[in-house]
Amino acid sequence: MSGKEIIFRPAARADLPSVVRLLADDDLGVQRERYEDPLPENYYSAFEQIERDPNHELVVAELEGGVIGTLHLMFLPSISFQGGLRAQIESVRVDRRFQGRRIGSRMMEWSVERARARGAHVVQLTTHKSRTDAHRFYERLGFTGSHLGMKLDLK
Repeated sequence: MSGKEIIFRPAARADLPSVVRLLADDDLGVQRERYEDPLPENYYSAFEQIERDPNHELVVAELEGGVIGTLHLMFLPSISFQGGLRAQIESVRVDRRFQGRRIGSRMMEWSVERARARGAHVVQLTTHKSRTDAHRFYERLGFTGSHLGMKLDLK
């Protein structure tokens, strides 16, 4: 990436097709996302909710005007840890064409610094148990598998 600057910024409404494309571009995402033109309206409704909420940040990594990565950073106020603030990172994706170039690491480092600046005491994330490459990636960044995440599908 020599000489080319990656910019991390809040996603704009116009970025949504690129964000959904990234989310849909893997074995799990293709099963749950609808990357089509035009995008279903529910993506725009969700974007508007995220954009209005100061505790949610949909972030994109931009290179030469194109979106090459995304993540969703959330700040969760909590009574536990003496009223501590948690940062939650979800939906981390890097365009396949740019993987292996430390972009994901830079996105995560940016997010950790953003969480630190907001006063969070911990950064947490979930990753599907089948994503063994992602597990190794997060462990290299210092994350530990200290908890067992559970979900209940409400559909």
